[in-house]
Amino acid sequence: MHATAFVPGHVTGFFSTHPDEDPLRAGSRGGGVTLSHGVETTATETSGITLNGERVAVEPVERVLDALDAEFGVACETPLPLGSGFGVSGAMALGTAYVVNAETGAGRSANDLVSIAHRAEVRSGTGLGDVVGQAQGGIPLRLEPGGPGYGRMDEIPGGARVEYLSLGGLSTADVLGGDTETLSAAGERALETVRERSTQSVFIEASRQFAEEAGLLTDELREILRSVDDAGSTASMAMLGETAFTLGTGLSDAGYDPEVCRTHPSGAGLRVE
Repeated sequence: MHATAFVPGHVTGFFSTHPDEDPLRAGSRGGGVTLSHGVETTATETSGITLNGERVAVEPVERVLDALDAEFGVACETPLPLGSGFGVSGAMALGTAYVVNAETGAGRSANDLVSIAHRAEVRSGTGLGDVVGQAQGGIPLRLEPGGPGYGRMDEIPGGARVEYLSLGGLSTADVLGGDTETLSAAGERALETVRERSTQSVFIEASRQFAEEAGLLTDELREILRSVDDAGSTASMAMLGETAFTLGTGLSDAGYDPEVCRTHPSGAGLRVE
């Protein structure tokens, strides 16, 4: 049997960007939620990458395979849509690092594997903070940017029901490659708010404020979020995707039919049979 890893999905509520020439120092500050819906990755005897049975090209995964000198491929399965704000590419990259390490007996530590996957995401322009959040689990806060040895993490205690409704994707590379000054300033304010009072309700409120201030909301998403407001709850936007999410039952209460999961209490790791 081949090694299999599970990496939780990750929804970012707010963030600020912190580029650096060293990809391990580069990253983001912010907060997010890891999901019990995630990516399961298994080593395959044939080369290449598949996602839900379809052949795909995912640059961060290719970079991880190259970094670990893998002579085989990986098969990934997930209920989450790619490119819609769930950290799927980061989960695939981190899961690949775990299974290649197990298959080859390379003996890399968990921090080594997270570093390899984080570096691959940054260099590919597909993410800045998903991998470190997925490695931790729960409702992680990224207090300082970067991978292991540079980044600093905290967490909002407790678990929660998570509802999400995805309308499609946004290009992470396009957003991160543009002017992020306004976005980052809003992200810093949101993180300061959550650090002053680290509760789930403050997190979702700060995420919503960030979504408004960052200027990334589409008309359809804004309509969904206002419907949740009218139902007496708060929802926000998954960064970076055209996806609404909430902690609790806000989307259901507003009359939508969302996907439902929970926060994932632990981070990435190998499946134990």
